[in-house]
Amino acid sequence: MFAKLIKKFLFVIHCRILIGADPVCVKCTAIIFFPLLPSVLNCGFAGLMTVKLPAKNYEPTLDLKLIGLWQKIKTFNLKSVLAGRSKISEYLNGWQNLQEAENAVLELKREDAQEFYFFRQSETKKFIILSKEIKKFLNTEEKNLEDNADKFNSPDLEIINSRIVLLKDIQWILEKDILANFGKIIDLSGKEKEADVKPAEFRKYRKINLLLNALDRLEVRGRDSAGLQITLVPENAEPMATVLSDLKKDGLYDTYVERSQAGDLLNGSIQIYLQLPEENKERIKITFTYKTFSIVGELGRNVRELRRIIRNDRIFRYFAGLESVCETAITHTRWASVGSITEENCHPVNNYKRLPDQHPPITEAAINVVLNGDIDNYPVLRSELETDHNIIAPEVTTDTKIIPLQIEKYLQAGNNLEKSFRLAVNNFAGSHAIVMTCDLEPGKVFLALKGSGQSIYIGVGEDQYMLSSELYGLIEVMPEFVKMNGEASNADNKTAAGQIFILDQNSCGGPEGITAYSYDGTEFKLTQNDIQKAQITTRDIDRGDYPHFFLKEISESALSVRRTLRGKYRTETQKGSGPEVIFNLGEDIIPEILRRRFRENSIKRIMIIGHGTAAVAGMVVAEAFERYLEGAINVTARVASELSGFLLDDDLAGTLIIPITQSGTTTDTNRAVTMAKERGAFIISIVNRRQSDVTSKSHGVFYTSDGRDIEMSVASTKAFYSQIVAGQILALYFAQLTGVKTNDYIAAELHNLETVPQLMTKLFSRREQIARTVNNTFDKKYWAVVGSGPNKAAADEIRIKLSELCYKTISSDFVENKKHIDLSAEPFILVCSAGNPESVTEDIAKDVAIFKAHKAAVVVCADEGDDRFNGVADAVISIPRAALPLPVILNTLAGHLWGYYAACSIDQGAQILREFRSRVVTELVKRAKMNLTVFDMISDVSFCRIVDEFYYRFKSGSQSGALSFLSGKIIADLLLLMKYTTGKLPLQDICREFKIANDLADPFDLLDVTLGAAIDELTRPIDAIRHQAKTVTVGTSRKEREIRGIIFDLLETLHFPVRNLTYRNIQAIHRIQPAITAVRGYTLYEIGGLDAKGHPMDNSTITVNTKGGIAALMKSRADYTTALMGVKRTIVGTGHLYLGRGKTDGAAIMIIPLHGSGLPVSNLLLLHVVFNEAMKLQDKIQVLGYRYDDIRNLINEYNLTWNDACLDALSMEFLFGESVEEIAGTIKVQHTS
Repeated sequence: MFAKLIKKFLFVIHCRILIGADPVCVKCTAIIFFPLLPSVLNCGFAGLMTVKLPAKNYEPTLDLKLIGLWQKIKTFNLKSVLAGRSKISEYLNGWQNLQEAENAVLELKREDAQEFYFFRQSETKKFIILSKEIKKFLNTEEKNLEDNADKFNSPDLEIINSRIVLLKDIQWILEKDILANFGKIIDLSGKEKEADVKPAEFRKYRKINLLLNALDRLEVRGRDSAGLQITLVPENAEPMATVLSDLKKDGLYDTYVERSQAGDLLNGSIQIYLQLPEENKERIKITFTYKTFSIVGELGRNVRELRRIIRNDRIFRYFAGLESVCETAITHTRWASVGSITEENCHPVNNYKRLPDQHPPITEAAINVVLNGDIDNYPVLRSELETDHNIIAPEVTTDTKIIPLQIEKYLQAGNNLEKSFRLAVNNFAGSHAIVMTCDLEPGKVFLALKGSGQSIYIGVGEDQYMLSSELYGLIEVMPEFVKMNGEASNADNKTAAGQIFILDQNSCGGPEGITAYSYDGTEFKLTQNDIQKAQITTRDIDRGDYPHFFLKEISESALSVRRTLRGKYRTETQKGSGPEVIFNLGEDIIPEILRRRFRENSIKRIMIIGHGTAAVAGMVVAEAFERYLEGAINVTARVASELSGFLLDDDLAGTLIIPITQSGTTTDTNRAVTMAKERGAFIISIVNRRQSDVTSKSHGVFYTSDGRDIEMSVASTKAFYSQIVAGQILALYFAQLTGVKTNDYIAAELHNLETVPQLMTKLFSRREQIARTVNNTFDKKYWAVVGSGPNKAAADEIRIKLSELCYKTISSDFVENKKHIDLSAEPFILVCSAGNPESVTEDIAKDVAIFKAHKAAVVVCADEGDDRFNGVADAVISIPRAALPLPVILNTLAGHLWGYYAACSIDQGAQILREFRSRVVTELVKRAKMNLTVFDMISDVSFCRIVDEFYYRFKSGSQSGALSFLSGKIIADLLLLMKYTTGKLPLQDICREFKIANDLADPFDLLDVTLGAAIDELTRPIDAIRHQAKTVTVGTSRKEREIRGIIFDLLETLHFPVRNLTYRNIQAIHRIQPAITAVRGYTLYEIGGLDAKGHPMDNSTITVNTKGGIAALMKSRADYTTALMGVKRTIVGTGHLYLGRGKTDGAAIMIIPLHGSGLPVSNLLLLHVVFNEAMKLQDKIQVLGYRYDDIRNLINEYNLTWNDACLDALSMEFLFGESVEEIAGTIKVQHTS
């Protein structure tokens, strides 16, 4: 009885969808329990789906397999190798055995495997014990290696290092990626222990947990808001009765009904969709959405809050226990560039529309979308959708909202979901990455990528797909992936760049299970050849407790240097003699043929090359070679592209090239290496990554650190220090090989290098003191970094990092070249003085005094205990005393830290603007709901008070120099707009003030946009450089929209850019273009004699400038200058585009007013057009625009029923060429005949 009742209840609450009624239209007092409205999602993002649900009889034996492999691995340890019981090739039982262990632990990432072990604690405990054993074993191996590294040659060391790295990965995956997540899943479910969690709950909470982990990693790109959505399809509708009954028993039913109401997605929103598929079996699709936002954007806050919300969601627990045939989940994080920071604007966003009573819904789809990037033509697309009224709620101000609405538009036109998605994404201007889910096909996720500004990676596992906007968002779940290409296009259609992928849980899985096609609809197949394997694990991207990767990586620099030194040499002391240095650089680093060439004095030139930071490291290395070789060989440092472009001799047989590169993939460096090698040069690379491109081009490779020292921050740091140390070792080796330096000298230099890690650690511990030196110095508009002698390289490297972190154009020079620094600008100057000889330091002290006399702000990096700069400089950074080349490294480290804290301080300025912008937009949304006009809002006293308070705070900051990082234009625009929005300046001046060639501009919109631009100028992502990652976080300035089409292309040919058109006419031409198949000819007129305001006068003139096409043979009264009159005079006066018939010949024409540099119309362009008479009815309506509404309204005035089919019999030429009254009269005759 109860089951029947609930079945009827479900039918009633879903009847809107089934019979097409909109709850918005219901005027009675009935409760709509399950409003079914379209839904949307939005910017760094990730998603996860299981291809097929696990078999219930899955009984893996991975625990036994891993334990068996481990027993073999630990037997062949370093102690065994050192004792001679095993060969180096057998270390850790060989590479193949380690790979088997890696494959086994990766298999544990399968959903069915994890479910199996989650509920079997005895087997899981084996993994816990195993993980601890491996970790303890690795610590012992590291210590043994540190103590005995000099006993192995370099090829053997490379074998040891690479295998230890792989074993570390295996242990980390087991401990962090598998076991640690079991505890998180229990916590997320709100249960006490594993036994309390149902298998169905495990699968859902597992997906949510993995996405929250991904979100935590993606937050480095943006974090003012975040959202997560999970959709599940129970096996059948029957369990809903039990769920609803339990909700009522626990007093949660009313909350459930409230959360299920129609509307834009909010935190806790529930969407229920009932479908009657094959065999009339009811199937319910349930979607839960969670959102959080924070203007401050504290790192980690969003994930903590989402975990808390989901853990405390008692209603979701009931649904989580339902067995499902489909489960998909997506998540998103962003910095808001478009739309205020509100719950409604958090992604995902849905396709809910505000519809008037007379407009019932046409589609049943609930569409959900997430976006990376901006929809540059959002205003145009929105105006096309909102022809009669606003369908987007005023509180939803994100441009992402247009995506699901555009998809829905094509669904309503009768297209299937796949085609609707493709047609919609082709409408969007600008670079974008889009993820869409829809309850019409709940087992699928639709992906679209266009342009180069964003990325989408699809992780491909045996039983799962995981998508992410960044590679590090998915590697916890699977290491293999396919990367979409937003710039790829079909060979036959180069204009439709972009790719669309569809992930389907019912597919065969793998790359073959992904449906892929170009934006033009051309399908292509993915194969195993498209699969790439990530070279990093979550171990590499673990940020620990540091707020940014940049700071974490600096903290690891000392360890990187220590590992670079490890095992490269040993010093032996015999009785009665000095120390003997024995270098351990084998054939893999320096081939024997190169050693022989050095002994024979055949090497005449050494050239160190690199790009960016690596090139600066090359300068330091070159100085070491010059110092140690004492001029015996010509040594130079060059940017790699300079070598390939200008310095390649035909014969380089006597040249050693040392390329320095962090990743080994720098294109210019690799090209130079290839070209030099072809000409006979020897190549010894200093590189950080095994099996990178440059290693295959080299005769020998010197790996820094352990050969895989990943840097997540775009601004590289620790690689720089290690590269210098590696170069010093090479230089000392060649000095010994050539007999230039004694063993005593070399031993002393190496001992000096051994102190680097300790001194770096000491300096890093002083980072809070360095942070304090930023406060009173960073806000100068102009910056410079200076150093003398070897410290010039430190200044150059600091300049690079300050530029990358702080987005400043910075000069770098020798201290003595102070005349090259514009001291009249009162700049900030960072002086690298530590490590200089006494005489040089004395001179630098005098130069600092000169800097201060010119009102510069000066921070000096000085030797520890040197107080001569105290009281002269604004701040002094104390650097541990050391001999060359250590001061270069230590000065640079101090500069890196100073730049980091300066970037954090600049970013704080953006936070202040974010808070003000969010407050302004929130107030505007409130007033928009009250249907207030612009003038009403300007008169609003409370709103004016908010703006005024910020105005005086902002003006004070601009006058004190605190806003020096904002451009003068932005500061001036904001000050002006705050006066316009509070009524202190006349609104009619705003168009000319801001050069807006349109009707009355909205000062509030301009204020919002300008605040967004100001935030963009001040935002410092730290770990990402703006031009390299600007769409991963969407806080970016908009790109100019590229507009194409038959009319726009002709305008471009005639050298009239879009800026010569008003925005209103741009929209009109864009709308009308599909109705025009050809332009048969044109006449360009010049307009003269307008008054100061651009209005025609009695003596206004018109003159033909040029003609083309059929117009070339036509005579015109304006062939010679004549009076401006008639329709053309009207067009000049109104500035509006004209489309109709010529008055003399009745031919179809379009006249476009073109504006000059000022507001007045300077030209008219008359086009002889041919209409597309084969247009479909719906397309006719679209191009008619407001004209369609005018015709329909006039017919209604005649008390006739309007039918769109009335337009079918009318030609496009008639519809555009005749007046609305004439057209309506013709239709009226049709009705009466």
